[in-house]
Amino acid sequence: MARVITVGVVDDDRMLLDGMRSWLRDVPGLRLVASTATVAEFLATTCEAVDVVLLDLVLRDGSVPAQNIRRLRAAGSRVLVISTVPDRSRIVSAVAAGADGYLTKDNDLPTLVAAIEEIAAGGTAHSPEMAFACAHDDDPARPRLSPRELQVLLDYASGMTLKSAARRAGITVNTAKDYLDRVKAKYQQAGRPTYTKTDLARRVREDGLDGC
Repeated sequence: MARVITVGVVDDDRMLLDGMRSWLRDVPGLRLVASTATVAEFLATTCEAVDVVLLDLVLRDGSVPAQNIRRLRAAGSRVLVISTVPDRSRIVSAVAAGADGYLTKDNDLPTLVAAIEEIAAGGTAHSPEMAFACAHDDDPARPRLSPRELQVLLDYASGMTLKSAARRAGITVNTAKDYLDRVKAKYQQAGRPTYTKTDLARRVREDGLDGC
C-alpha cells in the first residue's frame, strides 16, 4: 500500500484555503491535515511533521518569507511556495532559504499534485518560473546555483555539519559534498575564491542569502 502524503497549507486568503480543501480532498494518496493563516499558527496546531507545506510567499502578518520557509523546514516539512506573481528575485530568495519548489497560483490541480508528489519524494518542483529565475539571476558576481546547491550551501554555512545538511536535503553525504564542491568552483570562476566553511558563510552574507 502506497504511503499517504500529508499536506499543509499556510495562506491568509480564505477563499484560497477553502479552494485548497476542496481541491485536495479527493486526491488519492494526499491528505490535507492543516490549513492556517500564519506559520506560527500552523506550527502551534500540528503535532507531527507534515510532509509538504504549501506556503503563500507574502502573508499579511508581516512575517519574513525566508524565515517562514526556514521555520517550516526546521519543523521537518518540505516547502512548496505558492505566489500570485513569478517575481524572479523572490523565487531566488525562496530557493536560497530552502524552498523545494515555487508555483504561481494560476497553475492547475494536476500540476500542483505533481509538484507535491515530487517534493515529497525528495525532489524539487522545477516549475518554468523557478527554472527561469535560477537561470537568469543577473548579478554577474553571484554564481548561478541550482536549487539543491543553494539549499546545501545555506544549511552548511549556517553551522550544520555536512551530514546534517545532507539529511535535511534528503541526499547522501557524498552528494552534499559534491554540491558544495560545485558551489566553491562556481565562486572561484566568478573571481571570488571560496575554500572553507567560513568563506562559504561569508559568501552567503555578501549575497544576501541569509536575510531574504
